[in-house]
Amino acid sequence: MEITELTPAERRVWDAFPLGAPVDFRTCVEAEDDPETGAGWGPERTVRGEVLRALLISGRQEDGEAAALRVMGARISGSLNLRYATAEYAVLLAGCHFEQAPNLYGAQLRQLNLSNSVLPGLAAATVRIDGVLRLTDCRISGPVRLGGSRITQALFFDHTRIGVNAAGSTAPNDEVVLQLNHVIAGDDMWLPALVVHGEFRLDGAAVTGQVLLNDAELLNPGATALQAETLTVGTDVHAMRIRVEGRTNVRGSRIPGQLNFAYARLSNPGGVAVRAGSCTVGELWLREAAPIRGRVNLRRAQIDLIHADPAVWPRDVRLDGLTYTTLLPHLPAEQRLPLLGREEEGYVPYAYEQLTAAYRRIGDDDAARTVQLAKQRTHRTTLPGYARVWGYLQDVTVGYGFRPVRAATWLFSLLLIGALAYGLHRPPPLKAGEAPPFSAFFYTLDLLLPIIDFGQEKAFNPQGWYQYLSYLLIAAGWLLATTIAAGITRSVSRQ
Repeated sequence: MEITELTPAERRVWDAFPLGAPVDFRTCVEAEDDPETGAGWGPERTVRGEVLRALLISGRQEDGEAAALRVMGARISGSLNLRYATAEYAVLLAGCHFEQAPNLYGAQLRQLNLSNSVLPGLAAATVRIDGVLRLTDCRISGPVRLGGSRITQALFFDHTRIGVNAAGSTAPNDEVVLQLNHVIAGDDMWLPALVVHGEFRLDGAAVTGQVLLNDAELLNPGATALQAETLTVGTDVHAMRIRVEGRTNVRGSRIPGQLNFAYARLSNPGGVAVRAGSCTVGELWLREAAPIRGRVNLRRAQIDLIHADPAVWPRDVRLDGLTYTTLLPHLPAEQRLPLLGREEEGYVPYAYEQLTAAYRRIGDDDAARTVQLAKQRTHRTTLPGYARVWGYLQDVTVGYGFRPVRAATWLFSLLLIGALAYGLHRPPPLKAGEAPPFSAFFYTLDLLLPIIDFGQEKAFNPQGWYQYLSYLLIAAGWLLATTIAAGITRSVSRQ
């Protein structure tokens, strides 16, 4: 392109480029400088995309100066096509209005800043940026494709709106409007207050630092709002106060620090609201979050700490294979147990064992026994009738061995009943003159305890109703002894 073909506005940009000087077309009148109204800007602030491409690919550079493209408040007409191009210059196109979506597919750039601009989309898959990619406070009506990109420093999408056109209509539910899948970022990924209408895809991305989604809104009702399978993060994912309408899928992600959903609103009624199976997470925070609407799948996840009030969890929670170390806040077992009954399969022994272990780690043995008792009661519902009867007897008598005080109460009560009954009606001796002196207390103990022998049971023979009472005491003694032995075995094995 010849210099003589340039318009006055393009001449300013052309002459400023070798010096890296900024070219500002703004008028300092807010209503006139809003890039949403950029379609009406005249030729005095219009630059063709072809001119910008010629500068970046073959523009001249002054000796001793750092050439750069720095334009603010311009209308970029036509196509800015840098497909497979290599540009060794920083690019700043801030507050601009793009008539067509820039095509940066496979390009290599020093740095790219499109902050405060309005674009119909951005095609920049596999782009290489040796610096920062900044799209702060942009309004992008069409899809943003950055899949497979390599960004050596940070990526910024803060306060950007994607998927809403000037008329206010949004993208279809099945459209991926923000593609950051397989992106490699050498620093942080800044996405606070990001608004996405449609699917946000982050599958396989690798972020050296942290991902910040605080105050973001990801809206794709009835479909996937955040698709971030196998995401790898160096530190944390902060999503405090985030609002998600649609499915959040972080299956298989690796987050060594926090996955922080404090004060969040996660909703996908009738479907999966959160899928985090097979994740490895340092800390999962749902502190003060609104009750989740939709199913939650945490199967086979490994989480060191979970901070969540029981009221956060929905009716359908999948916990099979979930491994965790600590639960916060510390609550009685009775408040945590209802969650274990929400598993689709009903009785999942592993879930009870995990909750028991969590209470034992903090030294709350009473809560751990409560969980184990609940486990036995739930397991009883899966047994045949005869086994359930035996289970009920163990529950009533000694609480499956987890309520030893109950066993002592039964023994003491039966001992009092037997001692009183046989004290008022002494049974006759089997052999007159050979029987030892009768003791109602030790005679009852002989009946109740199947192993200990005080010589009373074999020496006396109760008659009538008192004989049936002795049979009852013997049977009760065997039942109590069996269940107490089971409880002692469990206690010893735990220690």
